[in-house]
Amino acid sequence: MAELEIIVTDEGDHGAYRANVEGSDRQAELTWRSVARGDGDVRNANHTFTPPEARGKGIALKLVESMIADAREQEFKIVPGCPYVAAQFDKHPDWADLRA
Repeated sequence: MAELEIIVTDEGDHGAYRANVEGSDRQAELTWRSVARGDGDVRNANHTFTPPEARGKGIALKLVESMIADAREQEFKIVPGCPYVAAQFDKHPDWADLRA
């Protein structure tokens, strides 16, 4: 698989991490919404999707890793609201400091 270009959108209270998928008309995506809390910027990673023809290639993980990198850089916490994101947090204990 060629280098995956991740397109990040941030609309303030919601956003997404998306990637074009070779051989598919649909993009892979990880969406998030802001969570109103008094302890800083918190984002609920609420949905991931990878087109069926591209599953099993690590694309969703790359989207989550991109959000993790942004959380470290921009100092926000993540609520793993999507089962896939929650499973990745469980597999990566080094991300525990970013879990809201």
